[in-house]
Amino acid sequence: MTNEPITIRPLRAADVPAAKAMMLTVAAGIFAPEHPAATFANRHSAAMSDVDDFRGQYSPPDGRFLVALDGEDLIGTGAIRRIDDETAELRRMWLLPAYHGRGIGYRLAQELFAFARAAGYGRVRLSTSAVQERAIGFYTRLGFYPIPPYRDTDDEVFLEIDLDNAGKDGNAD
Repeated sequence: MTNEPITIRPLRAADVPAAKAMMLTVAAGIFAPEHPAATFANRHSAAMSDVDDFRGQYSPPDGRFLVALDGEDLIGTGAIRRIDDETAELRRMWLLPAYHGRGIGYRLAQELFAFARAAGYGRVRLSTSAVQERAIGFYTRLGFYPIPPYRDTDDEVFLEIDLDNAGKDGNAD
C-alpha cells in the first residue's frame, strides 16, 4: 500500500492482464483457498473472456469498466453493462482484501451507478455465488434486494437495486 490517494479510472487495454490476475487471485482466496492462486487462475482464466473483450462488453454508451489504483498497483475493478433499455448489470466487482473497509468498493459502485443513471438505466442487477457472503452483505448495504434468476448461470444469488434509491445510506464498504 502506498500513501497516495486511491484513484478510479476507466480500464485500459494495458490494464487487462493485471485486472484479470487481481480478480482471479481474490476469487482463488474465496473459492479455492487450499489451491495456489496460480493454479486457480490457470484453471479459470477462460471464464474471463468478457474482460479480454472489455471494449465490446463494457464500452459507453451502454457500459463502463473501472479500475481502482493505489499508485500504479491495480487493486480493484467494477463494471456495468446493458441488459435492456431499463436495466444494467453490475459485474466484475473485485477488491483486494487488504483494501476492504476503506470505502473503495463503495466509490466504485457509486461511479458505476452514476454512469448507469446517465445512460438512462433505472435499475441494476447482479448475480453472485452464495459463498461470497461479504460481497452479498456489501450489496445489501448498498440497497440491493433479492430477485428471481434473470440469466442462466451457476450463481445462486440474484439481486437488484432501483437507481433512485442507490447510495442513500452512505458508505457501505
